[in-house]
Amino acid sequence: MSSTAAGRHPLAWHVAAALVFLLAGLLFATSRRTARGTDLRSGRVSLSDAVVDQQRVVARRAAELTRLQSEVSRETSAAAARDSRVRAAQQAGQGLTAPAGLESVSGPGLTVSLDDAPRVPRGEERPGNPTPDDLVVHQQDVLGVVNALWAGGAEAMTIMNKRVIATTTVRCVGNTLFLQDAVYSPPFVIRAVGDTAGMQAALDAAR
Repeated sequence: MSSTAAGRHPLAWHVAAALVFLLAGLLFATSRRTARGTDLRSGRVSLSDAVVDQQRVVARRAAELTRLQSEVSRETSAAAARDSRVRAAQQAGQGLTAPAGLESVSGPGLTVSLDDAPRVPRGEERPGNPTPDDLVVHQQDVLGVVNALWAGGAEAMTIMNKRVIATTTVRCVGNTLFLQDAVYSPPFVIRAVGDTAGMQAALDAAR
């Protein structure tokens, strides 16, 4: 029994030595790569860099969309001059620009600005012991103001100078507002045109 155990030792030593040499080679290669200035984390992309890259992509596509819309408008006007059916469809579509929120509106209105709570001096406590979540503007806060303004008689509305239309989606990402393919930081400014007394009453009731 003892001779058999002694016979296994050389094999175990060979395996252990091979593993040691393999690990040493890996460490050597890694050290050499680092010495050449290679960033070991080069494959990682930060969230902020990803957001910036996507904003550039959105800006390019928005510019392309504007160009294509102008081209379609020119072609449609040229076709309307030749074809009465196209002209009739174009006139019918123009009557829908106001309900769709594509027509300028002016008149009395209200401006609402939503901002995060200001910082307090070091060592000073806030009244009421609020949590960090209580100190920032959330998606439901923006939606609450928007819904109250509509209910109070708003005829037209903008958020961060972007016209609110039927397809507008208000979505918050952290403490930023994602609106129509752009990201905004507080304060979030909402402007509405309409019955100022009714909108103010609706805002007060929604508090």
